[in-house]
Amino acid sequence: MARFFLMASAVSGFLSVALGAFAAHGLKDRLDAYLLGVFRTGVEYEFYHAFALAVVGLLLLRVPMPTFRYAGWAFLIGTVIFSGSLYILALTSVRAWGAVTPVGGVAFLLGWLLLLSGLFRADF
Repeated sequence: MARFFLMASAVSGFLSVALGAFAAHGLKDRLDAYLLGVFRTGVEYEFYHAFALAVVGLLLLRVPMPTFRYAGWAFLIGTVIFSGSLYILALTSVRAWGAVTPVGGVAFLLGWLLLLSGLFRADF
């Protein structure tokens, strides 16, 4: 599982940089300021949580606790739902995707709480 989350971190980091460059160079003249900001928010949160996935992967190498695995899944699911819904919203202008975004935000929050819980209980 550690390897999976470390690889997911690397993929997510790569995608966030690539999508950030795409936004800066390919979308700046195609989207209005609001939608460009929405896209950039997706990139920003994906980038932050790429690091969270790396932390989870490294922790799992040292302390293979289920709580850390659950945190990793919450971060990964949060990235797909939160950032993914913002990317789709920005590219399609279908505002209904904004209703999906908070589900990903809740997954992020859950991931951070699970990480905290695991850190309290871990025996380092």
